[in-house]
Amino acid sequence: MNVTKKGRESMTRCALYGRISTRDKGQEVENQLVQLRDFTVKQGWEIVIEFTDSESGTKSDRPQFQEMFKAASQRKFDVLLFWSLDRLSREGVLETLQHLNRLTSHGVNYRSFTEQYFDSCGIFKDAVISILATVAKQERIRISERVRAGVANARAKGRRLGRPKVVVNAAEVRDLREAGKPFEEIGSALGVSAASAWSSVKSVA
Repeated sequence: MNVTKKGRESMTRCALYGRISTRDKGQEVENQLVQLRDFTVKQGWEIVIEFTDSESGTKSDRPQFQEMFKAASQRKFDVLLFWSLDRLSREGVLETLQHLNRLTSHGVNYRSFTEQYFDSCGIFKDAVISILATVAKQERIRISERVRAGVANARAKGRRLGRPKVVVNAAEVRDLREAGKPFEEIGSALGVSAASAWSSVKSVA
């Protein structure tokens, strides 16, 4: 992360985010930054921070990616400029939309350098977000359908789903209770929770 000196208060404070994958042989993130810097000059923006990652875009635990969100939450910049949407994230539409909404919730705008329509400051903002939201909704539906199909398939094959049933010897619990032992100690001795120990005697009371 590179931080530049703060300029005039009236200028839009811009943060740059560049990323290359570990599989991007022969590429340098500086190639992205050069053009992003040139673009900010033409826009009359002030670059205050630069974030770069050499990580896969399919995960969000990238060090500089997380630093960027931390800075956004502290309102250290007004707009985030990135090369393209897939340089920001390749986690899928749903996760990417959540990242963008997270920036918006912090009062930070965003813009893609290569995708001019992808600009939260521009006239296409609502249309683009609406399309992404629709795609994300369909993605959630497909995930839900796959889960239900998997559950139905497992049941058809006679598999038990969920946590295995806890078996507690109620007689042992009663004996230990009569000996003055608390449910916490009984549960620990029998390898079950105190609630399971209590339920075993309650159900036959």
